[in-house]
Amino acid sequence: MNDTTMPNAKLTKAPGTRKRKGYRIPWTLHLMVLPAVVLVFVFSYLPMSGIIIAFQDYKAALGITGSPWVGLKHFHYMFENEYFVKIIGNTLLFACSKVVLNLIIPFTFALLLNEIRHMGYKRAIQTLVYLPHFLSWVILSGILIDLLSQTGIVNQFLMNLFGLEKPIFFLGDGTWFRLTIIFSDVWKEFGFNTIIFLAALAGINPSLYEAAEVDGAGRFKQTMYVTIPSLIPILIVVATLALGNVLNANFDQVFNLYSPMIYQQGDIIDTFVYREGLLSGQFSFATAVSLFKSVISLILIVISYRLAYKLAGYRIF
Repeated sequence: MNDTTMPNAKLTKAPGTRKRKGYRIPWTLHLMVLPAVVLVFVFSYLPMSGIIIAFQDYKAALGITGSPWVGLKHFHYMFENEYFVKIIGNTLLFACSKVVLNLIIPFTFALLLNEIRHMGYKRAIQTLVYLPHFLSWVILSGILIDLLSQTGIVNQFLMNLFGLEKPIFFLGDGTWFRLTIIFSDVWKEFGFNTIIFLAALAGINPSLYEAAEVDGAGRFKQTMYVTIPSLIPILIVVATLALGNVLNANFDQVFNLYSPMIYQQGDIIDTFVYREGLLSGQFSFATAVSLFKSVISLILIVISYRLAYKLAGYRIF
């Protein structure tokens, strides 16, 4: 007889667990996670004590305990600085453009890739578009600098094909630099982002397509009335969770591609903090800027999870 039908059957204690108020705690699994928890605590939480220098006139010789307090002086200066307003605009422009395009293009590409019936071609295309994601921006920036230089292959191609009188200064002109930053990031990441939508496509109930085919729907109508509506929930989740990264415009990419001549159009919060803190030695001001960004990002993350739960029923806790 099955044990579940026996009212007086006693549950045996599994090895590596201890009972506490009606449920068992798998302490062996907690022990396995302990090294990761310690690393996160040491390298992520302990350094947070350093944000105190955002409210000080920090001097390395005096240390944190000896540096004088200045209150919100650095925050006042930050908001009164016209250049800071400009880099906020640059950051939002880069981040929002990347978020939107990295939703639309992977979503569309996943739909198109789903229509390929030859598995060999499909896998080959997937491999080719995934590869750039695994290359660092240090490598890719070197490649882009060579390709987009005034004597590079891209300018030579445009001049020979379209008869341009002079090459385009992709990385030296503010407008072209912004376009280069946005579209190079999309090119690098859209293949990997497609995985999310391909996974959602694999989870669609095949009976929905069968019912649509019985009703006379062709491939296009099946895509419009079955595939796309089934992907809308995951699209909403990805879009809302992306709100938390609105102030993250990819430091690695911008830092490796920009130059002083396009600071006005290409500087973002992270590169500004790097220059002010590590190069100029303005540690307190750089910490204040970074703290401002972290607080806004935290608020956006909370809002995004709330929206994801309300709009798509998604929650992680």
